[in-house]
Amino acid sequence: MTPDSLDESTTPRGLLGWIGVYLRGMAMGVAELVPGVSGGTIAFITGIYVELVRTIRKLDPALAMDLLKGRVGGAWREGNLGFLAALGVGMATSVFGFAALVAWLLENREVHVWAFFFGLIVASALYVGRFVKPWSWRRGMAGLVGIGVGLALANTHPLPSPEHWLSTFLAGMVAICAWILPGISGSFIMLLLGQYELLVRAISELDVVFLTALAAGCTMGLLAFARVLTWLLRTRYEGTLAFLCGLMLGSLQKLWPWREAVTSYVDPEGREVPLVVRPISPEGWEAMTGLDPQVLGAMVAAGAAVGLVLALDLMARRQGVDHSGSGFRDSAP
Repeated sequence: MTPDSLDESTTPRGLLGWIGVYLRGMAMGVAELVPGVSGGTIAFITGIYVELVRTIRKLDPALAMDLLKGRVGGAWREGNLGFLAALGVGMATSVFGFAALVAWLLENREVHVWAFFFGLIVASALYVGRFVKPWSWRRGMAGLVGIGVGLALANTHPLPSPEHWLSTFLAGMVAICAWILPGISGSFIMLLLGQYELLVRAISELDVVFLTALAAGCTMGLLAFARVLTWLLRTRYEGTLAFLCGLMLGSLQKLWPWREAVTSYVDPEGREVPLVVRPISPEGWEAMTGLDPQVLGAMVAAGAAVGLVLALDLMARRQGVDHSGSGFRDSAP
């Protein structure tokens, strides 16, 4: 199933289907471990974006009341909660199981990792752009606005944020919107809002106040933004995709394999982590670091990412799926 194939009568999944959702969740979790890569992008290119947004939109007080009244089975089916559960377990598996591996790769194979994600986002932007039919000057402007927003976010310096539950609540509302949008990651937004270090500390110290405020903000932001995004994709599908395509292209600066740190922050373990970066040439990077720029390896990694997207697209074509956006347009307001 691709981003636009969902309708109200989706065929029930078999075992392989549920395993597929779980694996997609794992891929989204890995993406969110790397600031600059969005889980929403992974959801789009792996074919579950429409279902994800529409399922989140179904989470409302009526569904919560059914659960509280013991009508679990009906609420589970009506809210497609099995899908969210499988996706969430997959994401949790990655976050807790691969965090150390991703950290090791970023420390020891940094160029290859960023090259892979760079190629992934380039291919994803082209993939999304294919569904903007036809490209008009209005949609072109939407794409340019998306590029501008992506560049602005990639070059924004972190904002000062006091250690107050309200700041954490608002940061959660904004960051969760980035999670569901292809292009910018939620962890990157937390960095910009000055909350990332607080989040890491809160998890390690089990700060209940911080985590509760963050969870409440994420919940409110997700429920509200899913409805806005559903409306946009139902009424302005091609224009919204054009904006998201530009957003991904604009954020590429954050993923260029050879870059120079403009602004950094010190993580809880005392390591200096780049926040705002400036792309430089492989030669300039070699002169700055004294390390081999590994251009050939970076090209292979980027090519592997492009090949992955092409393989997913080929699978979708063989299934003869619809890319017209009818999954949103056919849904009830």
